[in-house]
Amino acid sequence: MRFGDNRSTALDFLRIILAVLMFIHGAARIGNGTVDDLGGFLGAQGFPLGFYLAWAITLFELIGSVLFAAGFYAWVIALVFAAQLSAGVAMVHWKEGWFVVGAGRNGMEYSVLLIACFLATALATYRSQAK
Repeated sequence: MRFGDNRSTALDFLRIILAVLMFIHGAARIGNGTVDDLGGFLGAQGFPLGFYLAWAITLFELIGSVLFAAGFYAWVIALVFAAQLSAGVAMVHWKEGWFVVGAGRNGMEYSVLLIACFLATALATYRSQAK
């Protein structure tokens, strides 16, 4: 983290929190033994090699999160995470509505927040690396 510049510190903080959230997402899938379930779901949605795609997604969540937290090509990784979450919204959460809890269940509000944060991080990181 770079201290002294509030914008840089805020961006670093957001990037690290996002990385932790995505790392937990992948680690939980492995820990709960649900990578195969994701593979079956992806296969049922028409994706070829669903099992391997599920493992690729899961490993990207783990490895990509560490690289993202370190700031290594953070803007590229942020765009991939935003695309991944957008696919989740389209395939799972959209039909459940907006709310994750309370007025609904399994909705898209949390994913939309993460997508917005990843896109903002990608923009800010790309602009800072381009200087």
